Amino acid sequence: MTPDDARWIETFLEAQAAEQDAARNTQLAYARDLKDFAGWLARRARSFQTVAETDVTAYLVDCEAEGLSVATRARRLSAIKQLYRFAYEEGWRSDNPAIQIKGPGRAKRLPKTLTHEEVDRLLAAAEASPREATRNACLMQVLYATGMRVSELVSLPVSAARGDPRMLLIRGKGGKERMVPLSPPARQALVDWLAERDAAEDAARQKGRPASKFLFPSRGKLGHLTRHRFYSLIKELAVTAGVSPDKVTPHTLRHAFATHLLAGGADLRSIQMLLGHADLATTEIYTHVLDDRLKELVLHHHPLARDPGPT
Repeated sequence: MTPDDARWIETFLEAQAAEQDAARNTQLAYARDLKDFAGWLARRARSFQTVAETDVTAYLVDCEAEGLSVATRARRLSAIKQLYRFAYEEGWRSDNPAIQIKGPGRAKRLPKTLTHEEVDRLLAAAEASPREATRNACLMQVLYATGMRVSELVSLPVSAARGDPRMLLIRGKGGKERMVPLSPPARQALVDWLAERDAAEDAARQKGRPASKFLFPSRGKLGHLTRHRFYSLIKELAVTAGVSPDKVTPHTLRHAFATHLLAGGADLRSIQMLLGHADLATTEIYTHVLDDRLKELVLHHHPLARDPGPT
């Protein structure tokens, strides 16, 4: 990667952080994708400044040949498009070589979700954890009660949970804030965890360690439980609960939150607000999940759908 290309990426990311309030994870993804593109160009004696539309197309073809998924290729093209839109606005380029390129079509896949029984078993497994049961129960109860993204959950400030709150203030993508209500089990799990957490924090302060501002503190660099650790934890709980680990991720709990609300009669607008979706179309996919499950229910349990067998 040339020094000029590195400067382009750095300046673009700074602008994204300042003007768009892009989340740190989004910035890291942009950086990875653009550095990969810059490296590909450098091996061909090209740079961001000299790229033509054919170069961008050739890069995407190579990405497909490497076996990268449709989602990854679409994300990389999006990063390139945004970089060149910024470069055009800044006057670095008089054109946008990626503007006419269409991304790979993404097949619409219905989100995986969990049944009420499977969620209950996961919550029970968390409460029975051999280690850190109170924290694990709190993590799972709050996640299922609010439908938060895992990054929002693990980075929650402890101040958000003080005073036995009925609602949690969540800072989501792009710095947007939303309020989500807490169920009684989630509120009780928070109370129990705060008592244990604060006792541990007091003991740490007496040893000279600074207090943590996070609800789920950790001694790692970030200062809070990482997404990776929580991902591993939820897989462990799935095994204990007898639920297929392939079905269980932090995001399937978010999907379960939405589909269970919808099945219970909640309207899409309310679910959109609770999930923090910018576009209602994103939320509407849960109606298709529900449709499929209702069809399955009818086919398996309606008396007229049963095979009468040989007569």
